[in-house]
Amino acid sequence: MSLSYHGSVRPMGVRRLSAVVVAGAMAIAAVSLAPRPAAADTPWLDVSEDGYASFSVPAAYVQANAGQVSQVVIEGNFGPSFGWAEFGLTRRGDVWSGVLGPLKPGLYSYQVTGDDTKSLKDPTNAAGVASTPLRSTFLVAGDSARLLADAPEGQGGKVETLTYEVKKQERSALVWTPPGYQAKAPGPKGPGPQGPGSEGPGPKGYPVLFLQSGDDRSATDWLDLGRAKQILDNLSIQGSVEPMVVVISDGDGPAGDKDLKDLRKAVGDTYNVLRDPAHQAIAGVSEGGSQALRAALTTPGQFAYAGSFSGLLEESAGRVDAKAINRDLKLVRLYTGNVTDPAYNATNRLTKALKQAGIRYEFDGVNPDGGANWNAWQENLIDFVPRLFRNVSDHGPSAGHGPLKGEFTPPPAGTTPTPFVSEGGFVTFETTTDFKDAKHVTVWANVAPGGSWLRLPMSRDGDRWRVTVGPLDPWFYYYRVIVDRVAVKDASNPTKVTSEPTWSTFLVPGERSRLLSDVPEGKGGKVESLTYHSDVANQDRTALVWTPPGYDPDRAEPYPVFYLQHGSGQSYTDWVEMGRAKQILDHQFLDGDLVPMVVVMGNGNVSNFNKELLDNIVPAARAHYNVSSDPSQQALAGLSMGGGQTIGVLKAYPGRFAYIAAFSAGFGGGTGVDVAAINSGTKLFRVYVGDVTDFVYPSFMAGLTTMNDLGVHYEFDGVTPGPHGWDVWQKNLIDLAPRLFKR
Repeated sequence: MSLSYHGSVRPMGVRRLSAVVVAGAMAIAAVSLAPRPAAADTPWLDVSEDGYASFSVPAAYVQANAGQVSQVVIEGNFGPSFGWAEFGLTRRGDVWSGVLGPLKPGLYSYQVTGDDTKSLKDPTNAAGVASTPLRSTFLVAGDSARLLADAPEGQGGKVETLTYEVKKQERSALVWTPPGYQAKAPGPKGPGPQGPGSEGPGPKGYPVLFLQSGDDRSATDWLDLGRAKQILDNLSIQGSVEPMVVVISDGDGPAGDKDLKDLRKAVGDTYNVLRDPAHQAIAGVSEGGSQALRAALTTPGQFAYAGSFSGLLEESAGRVDAKAINRDLKLVRLYTGNVTDPAYNATNRLTKALKQAGIRYEFDGVNPDGGANWNAWQENLIDFVPRLFRNVSDHGPSAGHGPLKGEFTPPPAGTTPTPFVSEGGFVTFETTTDFKDAKHVTVWANVAPGGSWLRLPMSRDGDRWRVTVGPLDPWFYYYRVIVDRVAVKDASNPTKVTSEPTWSTFLVPGERSRLLSDVPEGKGGKVESLTYHSDVANQDRTALVWTPPGYDPDRAEPYPVFYLQHGSGQSYTDWVEMGRAKQILDHQFLDGDLVPMVVVMGNGNVSNFNKELLDNIVPAARAHYNVSSDPSQQALAGLSMGGGQTIGVLKAYPGRFAYIAAFSAGFGGGTGVDVAAINSGTKLFRVYVGDVTDFVYPSFMAGLTTMNDLGVHYEFDGVTPGPHGWDVWQKNLIDLAPRLFKR
């Protein structure tokens, strides 16, 4: 099976601060932890055209406003299903920095946080969130997010604030009027279905959608996070919606039904809207969705359209008149995210209750990549609004959405090793009871784009902490638990990483991760320990050796041998425990893609690697295994430090190994390089690197220039999307191993 993991090379220095920092229509100025000015005008955030977010936070600003901190993270909706997560920055000189991406097109919100609790607003980003003043926002452009972009100047609608009273308490709502909106013509007030003033000349009136935010959210969130104005503007310009007035409120307020009644009256008195039920719609998010359904189901005849976006209503609102509801309601449409959405189980119960009550409804299907967040609700609004006040032919779910498959219930606490991997790539992490008094617990794992690392907040569940995340793509994952800024191992997970005792691992199965999974028992090769004496380290050391299925120590023709090296801070065990080298080699051999070979994974943590390899590791391998000494049957590769060591051997001993590869390592300088010897003695010199999140990317690209200038023959098939991490290096090995000993 051939898999391609390579991407295009990203030109050095070509980045732009896209038009991605966009303020909501009703955003207010946000306040940081302390109202101090920024240390400099340089933006803390730079977003490239291809979706990489580069953060650079001045350490002096953090210290001045939050005090001395040991860590700084960017909290934002960067996690799976756009869930909340923490992206750790690295202190480099006077700046805390990091690069995350490529991010999917969409709106992101974030804040800067030191030591778990000291949060700051980015003072260089004016785009804020009125309800959460420490947050900033930015938009990653792309075709799937085109409706979230600002409409061309002068072509969109308008947003105003409507003030009204409920039981002598002043309340307010936001009102969007469509492009070309015509206010009520002046005239005598009188009764009638079209509202006061409708007798005068002008338009007969607009239908109206009441959009609820719910008790736990603000009306302004629909603008700052839901991008409601942009969505409504763009749909209107496209002609995809009927001209309507949209009223956005916090919810039904403390006065319950009376608040909604008074709001509707205030809208009717102020705006040119139709008051008859056929031209009234209501929808909302979360608890606002529950409120919308209650209003529509308990008192039919008020609204003709109702939508619930991740609503939490589980029953059909008590005793209902199904006949009246089906007669008066033209549309009841339900939306939910995947199993990480609290509405998933509630929607499952609600659909059963509606069916039992005989109430007609539509279901948009389960959004496989959305949870209970504004990114999913933006999609819900985009689907819902074009269905209002018109006839539509499509009543099915959105493309890619699936059916409900019953309720999602992770195993009871303490009953299974963690993580618990569910169908579809949803993973539940759980701690032991050892951290019941902790203040802040996260799972730090390679779940960001390309295999970068994010910290996923866990929530208390009795004496434990727990979180369900996903969907994760089929692949190999590693993680550790961070408890009040201290890394600990998941004691319930028996997997181990020798060089990193706090890490644990797990596999999400699927075709994409097939080469990283175990082959059937007895079908694969063997991994054995090889003990040898190191003159360089002056001690006995160990290497791991993979021999192919059917390995014959007495075969007349010695086997080709591949020496595979680890990186800095790692050891000879890492290619097996983290790199999945055994699984990769087993599968490729059984697939017929691999020349039968012996693979030696030695310990490269020495002061003189060239001597260690040539005088200690290679002789030991030849003494214990039936491997060739012919340079044409020998290969050498390594990652990071091991890649640098590999290139060092190539420069010092050109032609000793006919196959050379370096993963995430630069070529270095060209002084003293015997180019002719390298080119004549090397059958394959192949180099690999991650994307711009791989910190060696600049030096690697400089190395390409050096090799080009020298005339060194090499192969480079583009970047491997991902950081300086195992996701990249596993893919590099998958690409390299089948190329060996075939020329």
